[in-house]
Amino acid sequence: MSRIALVTLVVDDYDEAIRFYVDALGFRLVEDAPRPDGTRWVVVAPGPDGTGTGVLLARAKNEAQRGRIGDQTGGRVGFFLHTEDFARDHARMLAAGVRFLEEPRHEPYGSVAVFQDLYGNRWDLLEPARP
Repeated sequence: MSRIALVTLVVDDYDEAIRFYVDALGFRLVEDAPRPDGTRWVVVAPGPDGTGTGVLLARAKNEAQRGRIGDQTGGRVGFFLHTEDFARDHARMLAAGVRFLEEPRHEPYGSVAVFQDLYGNRWDLLEPARP
């Protein structure tokens, strides 16, 4: 079986990004390893065990990459964070300073609200509807 193991987010600063994803979103720091070229291999993942699809936090190396920080999907929602308890996680994220772009709404597919990460990338917080 195939699965997506990692997706990359270009960030401005490793430690700032780790704090946001771990402290504000509740991800786990899976790996933070220095590399010979002075960069770091930083992976965070959702869930208490960090076994969900990982997010590789890659520090921008040049102007072209810096220009993509916060706009990696052209302003569209590009990332979808599923939860089993929307109200709990929405409240926790608000308390942690996460910026939501809308009030929670209830759609046929579940409870959802769009939020931004610390750089402006758009995410859905989504509790899928139960069958």
